[in-house]
Amino acid sequence: MTIAIFVGSLLAAMALGIPIAFALLVSGIVLMLSMGIFDTQILASNLIQGADNFPLMAIPFFILAGELMNAGGISKRIINFAMSYVGHLRGGLGYVAIISSVLFAGLSGSAVADTAALGAILIPMMVSQDYNRNRSAGLIAAGGIIAPIIPPSIPMIVFGVTAGVSISKLFMSGIVPGLILAIALIVVWTVVVRKDKVKTQPRRSGKERVQATISAFWALLLPIIIIGGLRGGIFTPTEAASVAAFYALFVGMFIYRELTFKQLYEVLVAAAKTTSVIMLLAAAAMVSGWLITVANIPGQLTAILEPFMHNQTLLLFIIVLIVLIVGTSMDVTPTILILTPVLMPVVTQAGIDPVYFGLIFVLTTCIGLLTPPVGTVLNVAAGVGKIGIDDILKGIWPFLIAEVLVVLLLILFPSLVLMPLDWFTK
Repeated sequence: MTIAIFVGSLLAAMALGIPIAFALLVSGIVLMLSMGIFDTQILASNLIQGADNFPLMAIPFFILAGELMNAGGISKRIINFAMSYVGHLRGGLGYVAIISSVLFAGLSGSAVADTAALGAILIPMMVSQDYNRNRSAGLIAAGGIIAPIIPPSIPMIVFGVTAGVSISKLFMSGIVPGLILAIALIVVWTVVVRKDKVKTQPRRSGKERVQATISAFWALLLPIIIIGGLRGGIFTPTEAASVAAFYALFVGMFIYRELTFKQLYEVLVAAAKTTSVIMLLAAAAMVSGWLITVANIPGQLTAILEPFMHNQTLLLFIIVLIVLIVGTSMDVTPTILILTPVLMPVVTQAGIDPVYFGLIFVLTTCIGLLTPPVGTVLNVAAGVGKIGIDDILKGIWPFLIAEVLVVLLLILFPSLVLMPLDWFTK
């Protein structure tokens, strides 16, 4: 009964157009009233606790780092670096998009930011070279969700804080799956681009490649600093985020000299706006999370899923299906904040590694960014590509299927996640 009350009130509030953060508060209040424990002090204290969390400090710093990279010229140098090596191949701009997605992923951890930055530069370029616009925008969108998988990752920070799982281990768990995603996109792109009679870029000389590499050196160094620092225990994820922000500021202002003080103000405002949305969601979710525990909703869900608890693979398939369905109508952060307190007790009881589950869960929620009607990344790619949602859906489906298959592959073969994780965290 409490599950129905919680879900029903949440969906009803969302249907009325109430923002998700406030819809979470509404569902929490309804649940409190139904249990006869309504108390405004409980609401206030949980709201404060939801935002007063040290690991969450990594989020504003990584968001700021992403904004500084785009404004400071780091993004275009990464694209030029990839262009110098694979731009001359048939369909080369698609390979540039995928490689750039992987490199961008090691910088910001935001699918929306990476998609917007790549799409604004590459989609017009691809269209001018006779690439199919729908397919090009679809590829950029599909590549964008590599960002939350390869460290650093904002969704993994949110999951780690909510589930009480090591964020450093979550970061390390995403390296190999992120590369597998990229390989899957490369394979699909190689097949589908044959349909287009595209122009090819001239092959860059060895000297031009060296120049592009030198120009991108400072940009390429940042992922190494972050991953190396985390693996070596030099700094925590929160400290890594502050290092990334400072590094992006320094490179943009004093090495590339493309970031001005006027732009810096705009960057700070943009990062603050994005941060405020996520932090309000985190605060509101703490209220729902507390009530979910008090109402024993995880116990009720465990009873429902009891027939599947003996088979971890089947249980994960069912959870992935649920998350994919939820992801069609909800963004990544609220999905993680709402479902994590419900699912983690089930996962723990089934004996599934929490870090492995976190990777599968985050990857599945990120695929929801590509599915209508919400599909945040889908909408961003459609916007920068200047096409409608119906058109981009025609171009994205081969890549979307490939990414779902990657999730299924990781479920069938957990060692693809666990073995590299064991090596990275030794």
